[in-house]
Amino acid sequence: MQRGRPWTTVLAGEKAFLRPLGQSNLGIKALVSPAVDPVIQSLFGSKEEDESMNGLDGGKHRVVSGLGIDLATRNRVKLAGQMVAGGLNEVGTKASEAQMVLKIEQSLGNCPKYLNKKHLTLTLPEPIITSTTLPLPEEAIKLLAKADLFFISSSYGKSSMGTNHRGGPSGFVRIMQNDDSGTTLVYPEYSGNRLYQTLGNLRVTPSAGVVIPDFNNGDVLYLTGTTEILVGKEAANLLPRSNLAVKVHVLEARYVRKSLSFRGSAGEPSPYNPTVRYLVTERPGLDIQKQDAKAAYAKLIKKEILTPSIGRFRFSVSDPEVAGRWNPGQYVALAFEDELGAGYSHMRNDDPLSLNDDLVRTFTVSSSVRGPLPKDEFEVTVRNVGKVTDFLFRQNIRAGLEVPLKGFAGSFVIHQPGDAIVPFVAGGIGITPLLAQLPDLDLDRLRLFWTISIKDVGLVIDTFERCPRLASSTILYISGGAEAAVRGQEEFQAMARLEHYGAQTLQRRMEGSDIQGQQDLSPISYICAGSQLRKALLSWLFDRKVVYEDFNY
Repeated sequence: MQRGRPWTTVLAGEKAFLRPLGQSNLGIKALVSPAVDPVIQSLFGSKEEDESMNGLDGGKHRVVSGLGIDLATRNRVKLAGQMVAGGLNEVGTKASEAQMVLKIEQSLGNCPKYLNKKHLTLTLPEPIITSTTLPLPEEAIKLLAKADLFFISSSYGKSSMGTNHRGGPSGFVRIMQNDDSGTTLVYPEYSGNRLYQTLGNLRVTPSAGVVIPDFNNGDVLYLTGTTEILVGKEAANLLPRSNLAVKVHVLEARYVRKSLSFRGSAGEPSPYNPTVRYLVTERPGLDIQKQDAKAAYAKLIKKEILTPSIGRFRFSVSDPEVAGRWNPGQYVALAFEDELGAGYSHMRNDDPLSLNDDLVRTFTVSSSVRGPLPKDEFEVTVRNVGKVTDFLFRQNIRAGLEVPLKGFAGSFVIHQPGDAIVPFVAGGIGITPLLAQLPDLDLDRLRLFWTISIKDVGLVIDTFERCPRLASSTILYISGGAEAAVRGQEEFQAMARLEHYGAQTLQRRMEGSDIQGQQDLSPISYICAGSQLRKALLSWLFDRKVVYEDFNY
């Protein structure tokens, strides 16, 4: 504690740098940076340091907490007690060896969830303070953007403290505000062991110390501030898809370069990590995932299986006024928690991602707003790739499936200014945004580059049957032809049917030369494809403006 504010730090050493010294006593020997480390300054500092967390017996023993953790194995144990002895020995001009004796009064082994493995190597600290003011400097912003782990210390009044880690995918800590009026960070609380020790402390004493290490270069960001716990609707409306979240209102910060006594290389990420949850202000359309009092529902009324793994599903909307009208190029968010939710589990090694899965899914609307469907109906064309889509594929229409409709959002709209031909590149099911916009486009000024597997040719045939004029504007790249003989004659028959539509068909993968250097194409290209194809296309079209859908909702 400094001036009544908690801080936390990170110490490292060879195996057994923490050793038992007898019953309930633990010895620590580690390299530290006393000139910059707020925790070391508090433990070994001058008499000016506050004494708000002295021992319960009224003596000078400091109340402390820690988290012993092996990042190579994900083993960890929480410790809490008092520091009963300690000292510093100078090792160099900027580093010292700290020796401490802790009397352990509480300990708890923790599960390995959300810990991304690291392989550590030790080094000598060479600390340089670069910032002690707010707002956070640019290097701190960059660290937060890549951080997948931080440590947090909290207290239960003045009687005890607790330290734990929070981990997840890189960037799971979001910056809500960072300007002259204040700095606020937000992070989601993932499904845990339901002991709520850290959250309980923050509820009673809403302040915390946070340390965020940079394993690559040894930099570290120390933070201390007040906290605010968000539950249910409050959490979801700020950080969609979250039921629990914590705001940290930063009051003090230190950014120190090369302060850590270790470096770390990335190992296996935790299989329990969900995807990054963005603030509602960071992603257009995320507001549809807020928890609102009014609700609309989507009822499944028709199912068409177009290929072994692609189907089209038609829904009717229970309350179009509440749901709102969709526009071409938008997606719909549907919630399947009531149908597929498995309830709480502490661990679920057979399906780790399901622990934090809210079962809200977004699908591009593939039907046009200009008919022929009624205004309260829409269609989505999807590939069977997971729990929710598999559930849809297995549905019997007569069962009357009805799910909450969170809303429509997105703006992947194709524009055709001037006389140039606008290119659209679709990878497989990536044709869906185009399908909804076909009635609004001049097909003579559209060139569709569509790469697709031979087993999904049924989707191409269905598309051309619905819009025959599209075929003359399409170049098809069909892969997997060598495997068709193993699958039977259906694919061959489908290929024969394609010849009647007049589309240019190439039985190979798309290459850069297929789209590069074509002078009649608009300088703006549209892409809807998987990450691998999109990466290749962006490199091929480096000299063009490229518009593509970001599916990170």
